Amino acid sequence: MAADKLDKIAGILFDKDGTLLDYDASWLPVNRELASIAARGDEALADRLLAACGMDPATGHIVPDSLLAAGNTRQISQGLIAAGSTMDLGELTTRLDALFSHAADLSVPVTDLAGFFRRLHERGYKLGVASSDNERSIRHIAARFGFIDYVDYIAGYDSGFGTKPEPGMVLGFCEATGLRPEQVAVVGDNNHDLHMGHNAGVGLKVAVLTGTGSRESLMAASDYCLNDITELEGLLPSLQPA
Repeated sequence: MAADKLDKIAGILFDKDGTLLDYDASWLPVNRELASIAARGDEALADRLLAACGMDPATGHIVPDSLLAAGNTRQISQGLIAAGSTMDLGELTTRLDALFSHAADLSVPVTDLAGFFRRLHERGYKLGVASSDNERSIRHIAARFGFIDYVDYIAGYDSGFGTKPEPGMVLGFCEATGLRPEQVAVVGDNNHDLHMGHNAGVGLKVAVLTGTGSRESLMAASDYCLNDITELEGLLPSLQPA
C-alpha cells in the first residue's frame, strides 16, 4: 500500500519544469523560440520541428513524455536536427542551453516556492531538485524564487549524474544527503521522472498534474497523482529535525 511508504520518507527530490514551475505558462513561448532558432527563422520549418518534437504548433498542446516534455537540451537538439534543422549539434545545444537559462527569468511558479520549501525543510525533510534542464538554469530558478537555501542538492543533465530515466540523479541525492533510496520520494510531472525513481528503487513516486502528463499517462507509474506539489504538505508526516 502506498500509504505504508509515507512514514519511511525522509527526502524529496523534485523535478523542475511542470512540477515546481507551471509548464504551459513558463515553456510554450520558449518552445516556439527554440524551434525558430533551430529553423533559422523559417516559420514553416519551425512548425514542423515543433510537431516532430511533441508540440502542436497551433494549439500548444504537448504530447506527454515527448522530447519537449521530458528531453534534455542535447536530446532535444538531436531531435530537432533529425526532424530537419540544418544546425550543427554542438552549436544548437549551446544556443538552446543559453535560451533555457534566460527563460528562467520568465518562469511562473506553481506556488510560493520559498515558503513551500521552507516549510518542508522545517519539518525535517532533505530536499533536492533534479531536472533535464542545465544546472545553471536550475540554480537561477532556485535563487530567483528564494528557495536555494533550503535545498541540499541540485542536478541537471550536465551535472555528471546521467540523465532521466537513469537512476543517477537519485543516487547522487542519496550520496549528498546520506539517505537510502527507499527513504526518498521523487516528485515529477512525466514518466521520465517516475521511471527514474523506479530505476533507483525509491520509496515513493509522486506525479503532479501541473506539467505535460495527464492522470491517465501517470497513474500506472506513480504511488500518488496530485493536482500540484502543495498537496504534498497534507500527505507527508512531519519529521523530527536532525
